[in-house]
Amino acid sequence: MPAVADAKRGDFTANPRVLVVTLMAVFIGVASAFVALALTKLIGFFTNLFYYQRIAIGDFTSPAAHHLGLWSVFIPVIGGLIIGLMARYGSEKIRGHGIPEALEAILIGRSRMEARVAVLKPLSSALSIGTGGPFGAEGPIIMTGGAFGSLFAQGFHMSAAERKTLLVAGAAGGMSAIFATPVAAVLLAVELLLFEWKPRSFIPVASAAAVAAALRVPLMGAGPVFATRAHLPLAPLALLSALALGLFAGFGSGLLTRLVYASEDFFAKLPIHWMWWPAIGGLVVGIGGLLYPRALGVGYDVIRDLLNARLVGMFLLGLLITKAVIWAIALGSGTSGGVLAPLMIMGGALGALVGPVLPGGDPGVWAVLGMGAMLGGTMRAPFTAIAFMLEVTHDVNLLPAMLVACVAADAVTVLLMKRSILTEKMARRGHHVMREYIVNPLHLMRVADVMEKDVPTVPASLPVDGLFERLADEDPVMARRQEWPVVDDAERLVGLVTRGDLVRALDREDGEGDTVRDLGSRRLVVTHPDELLEEATAKMITHDIGRLPVVDRADPSKLVGLLGRAGVMAVWLHAAREEQPRDSGWLTGRLSRFRRPKT
Repeated sequence: MPAVADAKRGDFTANPRVLVVTLMAVFIGVASAFVALALTKLIGFFTNLFYYQRIAIGDFTSPAAHHLGLWSVFIPVIGGLIIGLMARYGSEKIRGHGIPEALEAILIGRSRMEARVAVLKPLSSALSIGTGGPFGAEGPIIMTGGAFGSLFAQGFHMSAAERKTLLVAGAAGGMSAIFATPVAAVLLAVELLLFEWKPRSFIPVASAAAVAAALRVPLMGAGPVFATRAHLPLAPLALLSALALGLFAGFGSGLLTRLVYASEDFFAKLPIHWMWWPAIGGLVVGIGGLLYPRALGVGYDVIRDLLNARLVGMFLLGLLITKAVIWAIALGSGTSGGVLAPLMIMGGALGALVGPVLPGGDPGVWAVLGMGAMLGGTMRAPFTAIAFMLEVTHDVNLLPAMLVACVAADAVTVLLMKRSILTEKMARRGHHVMREYIVNPLHLMRVADVMEKDVPTVPASLPVDGLFERLADEDPVMARRQEWPVVDDAERLVGLVTRGDLVRALDREDGEGDTVRDLGSRRLVVTHPDELLEEATAKMITHDIGRLPVVDRADPSKLVGLLGRAGVMAVWLHAAREEQPRDSGWLTGRLSRFRRPKT
């Protein structure tokens, strides 16, 4: 019998509709590449305008070579003022680094984003970075690409799940185009945005990322973005060093996260409107930039220097501290900008600082591993960090050490902090985010595994008064139940009577002489022993009922059991209990014999 039901099931729930969504995602991937190009040009335009007083549209320009002196302190302040005005009178959703806002749209807003966000987010981010903000372009492009994908999806007859897929396709396409990292963009979508691992979403998102990466070559040049010389395969000793660096980066990730939200708490206590906060944060950025000009802007040139071991000594320590402070304060002030590039700089500086005492590699190796570990630990997305660093450097030989460093950093932050820098903001807005992907036990177990068997029944010909009498006599079988299947003389299921039916029978004035068959429900919603619990639960929710008669699939009148809410909840309780009890192993059993007896 199970083979009959299983014939309709498969490993996945995808259907041909995924092809339609994939075609839409391809179009979104094309658009995301051009949006990424526009964002890079905007950042270059504002950097040239504010720091070099020239009208020029080019690639990312470093503000570090300016000759403004003390006047440069006020440039981030001007940028913060403009962004505050844009946020207050345009859209408050442009504040922050973009990924929590995308998460909120997916989890709370049914993947619907406003058109003005698609316009104001890249503009505000380009202005923030162009006036010295110590941010990256990836967070804004994720938000902007996601907004475009959402807007495109809203033009068609689509479900919320399909809108989510296209929103994430836009986000992944944008990231892929900025960094030439299609695989990392897809992994970022899976680890942070989709909250599922299904072909219906994976295929369209991967298609968008691939198309955007292909278009990046003619639009912005081929990768890798941060090319570095290939390192030789590392010795086993280097894995221990990578472990130590990963642990360091994990603690650094936790410190950075706390620093960002301590800054946010500080601004929340100020007796002024939040519109002015980015300008205050801009003042701190300006002062920090005066001390270390290379801490300003996206810092891609700094990343390249770190990867090629061109930065050493006390400059690294000053860069690390300055970047961390101005980034955390600026982000806490609610300005607009991304987190990936700053984390790479801080992780790379940390790796280069501790590298001289770590055996097994040169300073460039530890900068690469520090970047990956800082990304993996802070975002709690280790696979994304591993793939990202591999794609931006093309240094395959560091892959084993990168795996160790990223997982170690992730382990530290998972154990020390309840939430990441991305989900803490969601939690502060009252939304809990669970990032663990598990197999739903309702998809694994069948109705026959949890249904109640040998269910007591009542004859269809029994008078209603007779049923009342049995309940009044506290029949041990009948009194404890909330429902009773009704069967005819041939023991065939003909209905179901509940206590609610009995209460309604008391109010009827013309019900004298009614039988149980007249009282109970006859149009039954039933389930079968071989049905998955997920299918049976869906029937309960759809029809707003709390129990389902279980009947033989070959003979729908043959009652074989009853499924209630308690049976469904017992499955979840069983799954939860599997996490706690520990069985004794063959080794622990033997070792226990050598333990000293308690006195």
